[in-house]
Amino acid sequence: MTTTNDNTVPTTGRSAAGPWSALLLAGAFEVGYALSVNGSQGFTHLVWSLVALVFFLCTLFFLSVALKRIDVGIGYAVWAGIGAVGSAALGPVFFDETFTATKAIWLAVIIAGVVWLKLADSTRFSND
Repeated sequence: MTTTNDNTVPTTGRSAAGPWSALLLAGAFEVGYALSVNGSQGFTHLVWSLVALVFFLCTLFFLSVALKRIDVGIGYAVWAGIGAVGSAALGPVFFDETFTATKAIWLAVIIAGVVWLKLADSTRFSND
């Protein structure tokens, strides 16, 4: 591990894939959290409530790991986007929800935004 003379985070020589993998995992746990909160029906069903708690703790843990190396604005936007898209797409699978063409279009816009944010954070495409 190498250190720097300023206040930046030390680098380990690892690729940027680690933080992004943690962020994707945090997003997946966020989807699980949102769906289980819905299933808990206002935290009135014990099993769903406990599952929601576990997903909540996991999503926060992996988000915090990812944000050690990813800017908070980009990381949070990607995490929220994954949660929104995943919840909207899986809500009709697990619950009595509708999925319309209009929703699909706007979810595609969110996905495109998340992809562009990832590209903006890439060292290959950044102007730094």
